[in-house]
Amino acid sequence: MTLHEWITVWFETYSKPVIRPSTAESYQSFIKNHISPGIGSIPLDLLAPLDIQRMYNNIRASGRVCKRGITAGKSLSSQLVRGVHSILSQCMEQAVRERMIQYNPVAGCKPPPKERNEMKVIPPDRIREYLKAADDYSVLPMFFLELCTGLRRGELLALLWSDLNAVALTISVTKQVAGRKGELVVSIPKTPNSIRTIAIPEQAADLLAAEHEKHPENLYMFPSPVTGRMYYPDSVGRLHKKILSKAGLEKNRFHDLRHTAATLMLQSGVDIKTLSSMLGHYSAGFTLDTYTHVTDKVHHEAARKVGQFMKQATCAMN
Repeated sequence: MTLHEWITVWFETYSKPVIRPSTAESYQSFIKNHISPGIGSIPLDLLAPLDIQRMYNNIRASGRVCKRGITAGKSLSSQLVRGVHSILSQCMEQAVRERMIQYNPVAGCKPPPKERNEMKVIPPDRIREYLKAADDYSVLPMFFLELCTGLRRGELLALLWSDLNAVALTISVTKQVAGRKGELVVSIPKTPNSIRTIAIPEQAADLLAAEHEKHPENLYMFPSPVTGRMYYPDSVGRLHKKILSKAGLEKNRFHDLRHTAATLMLQSGVDIKTLSSMLGHYSAGFTLDTYTHVTDKVHHEAARKVGQFMKQATCAMN
């Protein structure tokens, strides 16, 4: 059995039934465009770490594929190569369990190191300008709520009015929306930690109440003015860029609004564990690792305040 034959069986039998449809599409793309063309013809029991490592190096250097399935000859990001590594590792580990091979050859390979996307937060003294521009586009409540909570884009757009508790001042996050092949697909969040209840400021609740009065019969908290249904995530991404341009701010991703919200919370004194829970991260350690650059400043500020206190205390002894 060749690797191509086995990975096809593995995907249909072990992987596809237990992963999300969007993840399955990614897996299929990696297998079709990279794994099968690169090393798929090699018999499973003859596949060596060297074969796999060479494939990683080749697709890292020139493995990008155009939408029509034509190799573009451009480099792939480390993240995508690591995705190929993850799929192949799972596939070969199952082959070991099936006793088709004695050991997992992927274990001897080195995928490229994980890259961090540059985090571009909106400076605190420019938030007012951003929100003013959002108000000019008549979408202030949506972007105000985003900057108060740091919701993922899909979570924000999937909110219904029934998710708001105006008395307790909370938002329930139980679903997310994604655009796939021209259709909106609503699903439960990827991890259990993503299902959560978030406290919101009273001002956010007031803005949402005013927004609700504009379309009281609509179930969606932020309906598209074009369709009356949920916004397409890409549409809101483009709207975010328009707001940045109108406010005269540096371009960044919609996801950077989530980073901006997290940074504002940390600088306001919110502890890491609480922030992690609000963001829906799987662990406080991941949150700490993501926002180390912010927490370092917070720690120095805390040390400064403690130093001032201790100075006053020692002065009182004299």
